[in-house]
Amino acid sequence: MNFGTTEIILIVAVLFLLFGASRLPQLAKSLGQSRKAFREGMREAEEEERAEQQKIAGTEAPRISQMSDEALTEEMRRRAEAK
Repeated sequence: MNFGTTEIILIVAVLFLLFGASRLPQLAKSLGQSRKAFREGMREAEEEERAEQQKIAGTEAPRISQMSDEALTEEMRRRAEAK
């Protein structure tokens, strides 16, 4: 979605009319803080999900290239049973 110069000027003018020049910095600051909090929450959720997946899998998942065929088959069975 590309905004041209005219659209940006129109949006800024509407914001000045709605909130006034003195409240715009406060509005921008609170918007930035909300965005930062949202990103931090998403990062924490991803970390928790990763930790849970590692907990379910036991420890760090073994590398496929280092496993024998029998060990690979056993690991596939174990993961299928865990689901």
